[in-house]
Amino acid sequence: MQYLIAANWKMHGLAAQLVEIEAVAAAVTATRPKADTLICVPATLISRAVQTASGRIPIGGEDCGAEDAGAFTGDTSAGMLKDAGASAVIVGHSERRHYQRETDAAVAAKASAAWRAGLMAIICIGETDAQRRNGAAISTCGDQIAGSVPETLADPGILAIAYEPLWAIGTGHMPAANEIVEMHAHIRQCLTTRFGQAAGKHIRILYGGSVKPANAREILALPNVGGALVGGASLHAADFNAIIRAAE
Repeated sequence: MQYLIAANWKMHGLAAQLVEIEAVAAAVTATRPKADTLICVPATLISRAVQTASGRIPIGGEDCGAEDAGAFTGDTSAGMLKDAGASAVIVGHSERRHYQRETDAAVAAKASAAWRAGLMAIICIGETDAQRRNGAAISTCGDQIAGSVPETLADPGILAIAYEPLWAIGTGHMPAANEIVEMHAHIRQCLTTRFGQAAGKHIRILYGGSVKPANAREILALPNVGGALVGGASLHAADFNAIIRAAE
């Protein structure tokens, strides 16, 4: 099972930033890294990003609607993302859970919509600083998996879990290595309990939260870490390429 190094551009990216995608695609083509690469961009950039990547790296979306179509002004369906050329989508990111008040049930509905459209779903989970300090990190993430991951999984390749401790996102602070190991082991246990050993052990568990070139190699070497979901550092090709190389 190869690592997955996924970029999340968040609400960044205009046409001028497509040069960063070109630089990543060129580096991936030249070096043939031992990791799968994915760049998730705002919906307005997907089709142009796909054209820029020219099949060298896949492009994903950052969110999708739970419905396939209908009177949902402003929403973008998973099918629309697929039609624009996306191959994956992030759902349940902590910023959407917080700012848009998305529930576990809403996240599960979006993941199901992604699968119906033929997209891989990266489902995000993670605890707040208060939940960790109160000893509820493990139970919080377990509950989010139980509520956010749809019951039926046709193929482990269409699902990845991204563990993002909320207090680490964009702060430069990270959990200790043993805390990451403990959480990823718990996530693996949740997945194998839900889907069985054969499927559960092949679902990639990404770590997200202040991943940078300086710490990527250490993080990726930890047990049950199957890749990284990279925020700010993914906006610059030089940094993102360094993280991809860390997967070697």
